[in-house]
Amino acid sequence: MKFIHVFACVLLFLCIGNPFAAVSMQAQVLRNPNVEQKIDSLIANMTFDEKAGQLSQYSGGFNDNATDNPAKSHYEELIREGKVGSLLNVHGVKTTHDLQRIAVEGSRLKIPLLFGLDVIHGYKTIFPIPLAEASSWNPGMVERDERIAAREASADGVNWTFAPMVDIARDPRWGRITEGSGEDPYLGSVMAAARVRGFQGANFDSAVSILACAKHFAAYGAAEGGRDYNTVDISERTLREIYLPPFHAAVRAGAGTLMSSFNEIAGVPSSANHHLLTDILRGEWGFNGFVVSDWTAINELHVHGIAANDAESASLALNAGVDMAMEGGLYQEYLPALVKEGKIPETVVNEAVRRVLREKFRLGLFDDPYRFGSRAREKLETLSAPFLASARDAARQSIVLLKNDNNILPLKKTIKTLAVIGPLASDARDPLGSWSALGDTSNVVTALQGIQRAVSKETKILYARGCDIVGSSKDGFSEAIAVAKKSDAVILFAGEASSMSGEAASRSSLDLPGIQGELVKAVVAVGKPVVLVLMNGRPLSISWEAEHVPAIVETWFLGVQTGNAIADVLFGNYNPAGKLPVTFPRAVGQVPIYYNHKNTGRPGNDTVHYTSRYIDLPSSPLFPFGYGLSYTKFEYGNLRLSAEEISPTDSLTVSVDVNNAGTRDGEEVAQLYIRDEYGSVTRPVEELKGFKKIFLKAGATKTVSFTLTPESLSMLNIKMEKVVEPGTFKVFVGTNSVDVKEASFKVVER
Repeated sequence: MKFIHVFACVLLFLCIGNPFAAVSMQAQVLRNPNVEQKIDSLIANMTFDEKAGQLSQYSGGFNDNATDNPAKSHYEELIREGKVGSLLNVHGVKTTHDLQRIAVEGSRLKIPLLFGLDVIHGYKTIFPIPLAEASSWNPGMVERDERIAAREASADGVNWTFAPMVDIARDPRWGRITEGSGEDPYLGSVMAAARVRGFQGANFDSAVSILACAKHFAAYGAAEGGRDYNTVDISERTLREIYLPPFHAAVRAGAGTLMSSFNEIAGVPSSANHHLLTDILRGEWGFNGFVVSDWTAINELHVHGIAANDAESASLALNAGVDMAMEGGLYQEYLPALVKEGKIPETVVNEAVRRVLREKFRLGLFDDPYRFGSRAREKLETLSAPFLASARDAARQSIVLLKNDNNILPLKKTIKTLAVIGPLASDARDPLGSWSALGDTSNVVTALQGIQRAVSKETKILYARGCDIVGSSKDGFSEAIAVAKKSDAVILFAGEASSMSGEAASRSSLDLPGIQGELVKAVVAVGKPVVLVLMNGRPLSISWEAEHVPAIVETWFLGVQTGNAIADVLFGNYNPAGKLPVTFPRAVGQVPIYYNHKNTGRPGNDTVHYTSRYIDLPSSPLFPFGYGLSYTKFEYGNLRLSAEEISPTDSLTVSVDVNNAGTRDGEEVAQLYIRDEYGSVTRPVEELKGFKKIFLKAGATKTVSFTLTPESLSMLNIKMEKVVEPGTFKVFVGTNSVDVKEASFKVVER
């Protein structure tokens, strides 16, 4: 099968800059003769126990503030024996340097260690969750934030992060949707590349970059029923068109490592999937970094039912292309015997070791094993004013205005009496979201604190919790209703606890948890202007709220600057510009629902019975992909194409005039979609192919132009070949995936 991946390169060129800089970054790792010779020498001198050691990672769980872990001495002995290649959940300058000293001074071959940690959306300066940052549609901002995370983590001795998570997620029941960039492969690819560049920087010449790990390879986000760890069964076409592009973008951006996923695809678990890990990743994409398993995923091959025992699990994983085992210890236990028995070729072992060593050389650990970890830099930079300012900026850009009837927002800072209600308003833990690394609640500005800081000294704020996030007690309802009656306006906070999204946090319902929905109804019934502020890690089904609450703001989990950012938006210091990276369903029964679906022979029509539809609710989403309002109004006009016909090798320029027709300055994300009307296989009704975030002063107009290249128009034909097929294409440009201007052109053979 021939398949030429050009998609990610085009993404980087259109949205970021020259893609070849990113490509060369990966190429630098590949064939440095001096490094390869040193690796050859090391491998030639290794015992099989030492080779297995380089392929083994263990969780230490200790740091400078908790060094009395009873397992510490055990790991120290394994390091001396050369039986550890990496430790995770270990951090702190003293701790990492002490362990590194054992590795490079106390072991026979003096090979340095990798120290890994899940630095997902910040280290101590916690930024918005990745799904929230994707709502900014600002890859430059995302890259900046991951650069800050890398600086903080590297100062504390960490040199490897298990991020970015680049899984496409079309099912919001899946808890880990919170860690990615939503449902679209184009947006997901742009964000994947930005995060890799942020973590790794342009190079590793300075010790402020950490090794990135794109995860989870592959299609983890397509788990059946949205249930974590569950089976995935998709076609090769769907795998390649939807789920693989963000991984390819991460590889093209230079990601040094990938993580194999827990799930199977069509009967083959990812950690035993030679087609994924070797044929595609290394054969087609030329990836030369290494693959690490997810936590005990190799051990679980036996539970999947594909391996009879642990030894066979180890054999399947290494032969498939999993270079390092995260926890479980199967490589260390079984690899020497498996090689001796001929079940794993020695060349396979050597190549896996080579990949791991290559990344250690790339990080500069052989030149200076103590380059990561700096007390001076840690004190100077961690939670510094510039970093917190970036966190506040990121949080503001991540907020999506879903509804604003009668321009209730922004509120006046001089409002006389303001009610703040809801269990999340004064919470300091949940704003950090899941996978919040070393985030500390003492550094969080709560929503209530942010509001208190923003209003005038004369404003009276009345706070009532109302109810818990979960539970059935209405004891707090009377207080909430009372403060609402005394107020001029109400800011009502509702949503999820941070523990309700993330790993192993799938939900069967997308409604507001507990009795929060009843609290919303009770407060709205008072009759005062109500602003509903959502804090959550996934799309929620809020149909009643969308109909009855006049203003709704989606804030997700925004990190340490939550309160300041929310107040900036609510009181008009910042004009919201976020756009949804994922579709909001009307009800969980619509799931999966996503914008780039296929037509059927009987496309959905809510007024025609025998079509693909529901009989009890509209087929359309509550809020579509790309949706987000502003305090001003943007109008699109004069859509034009540079040609009516092009050849399959030509590019096309699409231009549109965007006017700020309101009275406030603001930002807008202009979005470009296409539809291939007819092909050798069916195509989606829309595909995002470009976007640009622009700033316009009130009354100003700007022409926004996009370039559709042959790569933008290409598809996998019926033979699974990457081609541009002749035919008619539609172009859509607008403020979201529904509200668009339309034009068309033809691709013709010449």
